[in-house]
Amino acid sequence: MKGSSSSKSEKTTTATRVALASLSAIVAETSTFPIDLAKTTLQLHHPSTLPINAFRVASDILRRDGPLGLYRGLSPAIFRHLFYTPIRIVGYEHLRTALPPDSTHSVPGKALAGGASGVIAQVVASPADLIKVRMQADGRLVSQGPQPRYRGLYDAFKTIVKAEGLGGLWRGVIPNVQRAFLVNMGELACYDHAKHLIIQNQVCNDNIYAHTLASIMSGLSATTLSCPADVVKTRMMNQNAGKGSEVMYRNSFDCLVKTVRFEGLKALWKGFFPTWARLGPWQFVFWVSYEKFRRIARLSSF
Repeated sequence: MKGSSSSKSEKTTTATRVALASLSAIVAETSTFPIDLAKTTLQLHHPSTLPINAFRVASDILRRDGPLGLYRGLSPAIFRHLFYTPIRIVGYEHLRTALPPDSTHSVPGKALAGGASGVIAQVVASPADLIKVRMQADGRLVSQGPQPRYRGLYDAFKTIVKAEGLGGLWRGVIPNVQRAFLVNMGELACYDHAKHLIIQNQVCNDNIYAHTLASIMSGLSATTLSCPADVVKTRMMNQNAGKGSEVMYRNSFDCLVKTVRFEGLKALWKGFFPTWARLGPWQFVFWVSYEKFRRIARLSSF
């Protein structure tokens, strides 16, 4: 009976963590989505056209579509985080506790746990991520004259499956997974380790100040590691591979090579500033919210 009661309590705790991670992710995603839209637009920008920056992208969208235009593609982004964030956050905690005692506080052990949880989460959430990228890219099509490809989340799902098959929903999954491994290795391991060091060295207690400092460090680390894979992922997922469509990149490696060859090595860090400008606030909002919600739910700190 005692074992059954313990198992039931553990399941309840896991379910609570999943719910709190999803809620915190929705708050963070909604708060920072306009920056993500600017980042995606910059990464899809071709060098043969006039140079742009994040501020010009935002002003163009506001002038053309109004404030609501800054939230084009928000619904699939939130839908994605209902799967992606709980799996990677709760998965990381389970993997962390499964590490050998000597590896529990080691950076390599945490990095491996973060990367592995990110890979699993991204494979599950990849269809929603693909729809998000394409709906964001539709904003650029509208500004050039053509009508958007998709009317909404369900229409995008139905259209992609019809034109590209069910496997089309996982187009770009390889660069997606590569990015997920890098970003979660940088984000989760860095946040966890940085917060541990901050508290251990008595810089501050386990409170909003520790969470803020740790989130800033993890945001910078995650952006530096993941930006090249993010550029490749965005370009791979945006290309339409339906019948009669011309495919620019055969695979993620081909995309990487062509991007460097035609645009230079710096192109792999296109959108670095808006990526970091988004990851920083996103992680601040997420981690502060998540840690606060956990405290309210009487769960231990992350």
